[in-house]
Amino acid sequence: MAALKAAHVSDVPNLDHVPESASLLSSRFSPRGVDVGNKSNVLKAGKFMVIGHRGSGMNRLQSSDPRMKSIKENSILSFNTAASFNLDYVEFDVQVTKDGCPIIFHDDHIYTEEHGIVYEKRVTDLTLNEFLAYGPQKDAGMAYKPLLRKNKDGKITKWDVNSDDTLCTLQEAFDKVDPKLGFNVELKFDDHIVYQEDQLVNTLQSVLQVVYESAKDRPIIFSTFQPDAALLVRKLQGTYPVFFLTNGGTEAYYDVRRNSLEEAIKLCLEGSLQGIVSEVKGVFRNPGAVSKIKDSKLSLLTYGTLNNVSESVYLQHLMGIDGVIVDFVQDITEAVNTLIKPVKAEEEVSSHEDTKPQFSQTELSFLLKLIPELIQQ
Repeated sequence: MAALKAAHVSDVPNLDHVPESASLLSSRFSPRGVDVGNKSNVLKAGKFMVIGHRGSGMNRLQSSDPRMKSIKENSILSFNTAASFNLDYVEFDVQVTKDGCPIIFHDDHIYTEEHGIVYEKRVTDLTLNEFLAYGPQKDAGMAYKPLLRKNKDGKITKWDVNSDDTLCTLQEAFDKVDPKLGFNVELKFDDHIVYQEDQLVNTLQSVLQVVYESAKDRPIIFSTFQPDAALLVRKLQGTYPVFFLTNGGTEAYYDVRRNSLEEAIKLCLEGSLQGIVSEVKGVFRNPGAVSKIKDSKLSLLTYGTLNNVSESVYLQHLMGIDGVIVDFVQDITEAVNTLIKPVKAEEEVSSHEDTKPQFSQTELSFLLKLIPELIQQ
């Protein structure tokens, strides 16, 4: 295959308007803080990571794609199904109940219906037993509350999937999920609440207690959209890496630290965090930030619906992004195995001297022209 000389991503000012001659830089993972404790080297140099979103993928109940309603998200069944593929981690959302138990659930509020009336509760206002009473039960004979979900359009619908499972705790995930599978633990907080430091510390300590008692040799990454929680969990422990989650400028927030990749870099450097997890559209619209992140010796992962498109995932590999969080676990792991070959030992050595990729003009042209179409989806 004919080779093409690569240029820095900073040469491409904005991928909404892609110049014909643009090229991309690849600089493979250079971990920040790999000497933090003895568990922090969780991302392997040269290894492109695939992470299952909420296990085998999130549920989008109104989607016409059956893959979005296949298995209950954030469940033991979903995690172990994901583990059956060539997957590095599963990502899931952790909140803490009113009585101090870390549970796995994405939404801030939980819904049920009784006698035609819909009831809404804040998840963190429930006790553990109250939370576990929603949805199917381990004992088929036990009474339970039907589980509903509020969709993005505001409609509340039954949480119907092809393969259902019970709600679960963080402890259960450690006990029942394949121990070789890494956990990307997203520390979930409500965007509409201003948290005091003691609230954050209490929540984080509850999560850390379970992790330290149960993780053993399992790879762990912490991540969160809450800037103060990210800084605090880094201060509270030095064993596992902490990544800051950001929309990468695709949405605006009152807290400016959440509003751009540049602000994310600044937060990571100030708080000695190890990496960033960005909405992939934020990276595609600001590709110059990739080299800034790499120059800062931070890792970079992405999330978002474009990560369910194999061409988009491959382009990120070429850009030097370290991994992707995906919903279509089987499809994307198969595509990655086909498109991205593992780095051999001798290639790892040479990569320190020249981290720029070699790929064909046709391949590069196709991928660059694809981006403006992708980011409009």
